[in-house]
Amino acid sequence: MDTAKKPSVLFVCVHNAGRSQMAAAYLTALSGGAVEVRSAGSEPAESVNPAAVAAMAEDGIDMSAEIPKVLTTDAVRESDVVITMGCGDTCPIFPGKRYEDWELEDPAGQGVDAVRPIRDDIKARVQSLLAELLP
Repeated sequence: MDTAKKPSVLFVCVHNAGRSQMAAAYLTALSGGAVEVRSAGSEPAESVNPAAVAAMAEDGIDMSAEIPKVLTTDAVRESDVVITMGCGDTCPIFPGKRYEDWELEDPAGQGVDAVRPIRDDIKARVQSLLAELLP
């Protein structure tokens, strides 16, 4: 039995309503549960961006039940990789963690046509992250 700890990734964006939710949904789906996935924001929105939900549904991923969550120090402490989404979000820094910032356009207030290229960019980044985490 494999007792190795699953790698864990935290996606952070201010509102936790678009980019970080899409990234978390892709990593969850593409890793088949082999990676522990969290997402959060420093100022969570009321709900997930409907255009992001629609764009993900087109790719076969249902995010409709997701709700934005507040970023906690514990979430950062418990994650191996912390990825911010180019939103200038401040994140507690812990030694020994891997931090990355993905410069992504903000899908807030945009229609599904504008969200599709952001979704595709996120998917490509998640796929390469997954290749590093689970060689």
